[in-house]
Amino acid sequence: MPFSDGGLRRDETFMKARRAAASKDAKPVAKTSYVIPCASSFRDAVQALAHQRGVNAGDLARSVMLTLPAGVVAGFPDPGGPGLDDRETVVLKSGAQAGKPWRRKPRLQVRLPAGQNMPMIRRALGIALALERGEVAVTLEEGKGPTLADRLKDRDRTIDRLRSVVSTLAFTPLSDGVRNRADALHVLGFAPDSHPDARAVNARFRLLATVHHPDSEIGDHERMTQLTQAVRTLRPGRG
Repeated sequence: MPFSDGGLRRDETFMKARRAAASKDAKPVAKTSYVIPCASSFRDAVQALAHQRGVNAGDLARSVMLTLPAGVVAGFPDPGGPGLDDRETVVLKSGAQAGKPWRRKPRLQVRLPAGQNMPMIRRALGIALALERGEVAVTLEEGKGPTLADRLKDRDRTIDRLRSVVSTLAFTPLSDGVRNRADALHVLGFAPDSHPDARAVNARFRLLATVHHPDSEIGDHERMTQLTQAVRTLRPGRG
């Protein structure tokens, strides 16, 4: 059967007509120029980042506001305006005062869609700088799976359970610390009449230290202190 591309040509013509109609109906988004008062150091950092990325300050703010929920942006601290002594000198280019120097607040000028809030723009730019400095991070999550907050809650519950188990199974800290060999054997979990060698003592200490070290999420400073005392007590020549 001979191949015919008549249907393909009709489909292409139809799609071109749809794209043309959509382009004709689409209305350009009106943009407004915003003058954002800010500290000169903040302005310089934003401009430097924009130059580094090959964009402008408005692009940085827009990217943050499109990526993050409005509530997240609103919750970020507002970098605020310049201090009382933070001023810059510019030369007026028009009007009756043309050619004269003028002291004004440092500012950033950005173009964004109409209806934006200046503090929100500052916050968005502050987030862009914080991201660049590594002070904050954006985490992408699968929408159908547990959220990061839920996973952190589960982790905290697991840690609480482990802490409870360890507290139940671990030795009870001695009220007066490790004073003799019997105390040391008790703290390290050896039988009262045993004589573990240095290798066994060190191995038991390393095992228990991974649990009781204060840097551990289920650690305990008092138990760790007594573990150290016990090892010193059981060293050759001691006890």
